[in-house]
Amino acid sequence: MKTEINSFDDLLHAARAHRERQRLLFVFAGTELPDDATPEQRERFAQGEGGALVPLMCVDKLPEELVSFDTLLRESQQFENPAQPWRLVFTAALSGTPAKAPTEDDAERVLRRMVEAVKTGAISSYLPFNRQGQPVRLG
Repeated sequence: MKTEINSFDDLLHAARAHRERQRLLFVFAGTELPDDATPEQRERFAQGEGGALVPLMCVDKLPEELVSFDTLLRESQQFENPAQPWRLVFTAALSGTPAKAPTEDDAERVLRRMVEAVKTGAISSYLPFNRQGQPVRLG
């Protein structure tokens, strides 16, 4: 059964309902302008568009550790740099067994791969959300 994800809370519901225990993985990304940006790219960036994705921080959580997207947003704000706020959070789920969720060590390896994927733009395997908890379609 495939679940349609129309909001972050749909993701939480699907993770909680999954037969195997889940651990959710999050990579928060901001944007920055490359040094060789054109004047047009600089103007668009100043208006809040374009730029290159840059991983800023990452975390893993059990679904039961998050009540809603607002919980994740509030926690992220404690760690983000106000001069470079995150724009998107890329999400993935790691499955365990029906009795046991994946460990933090299991998640760490996958999070490192996710961070590298965001750096290189290989993000098609991840579900991005904006700061309002809405899924974002890229490309």
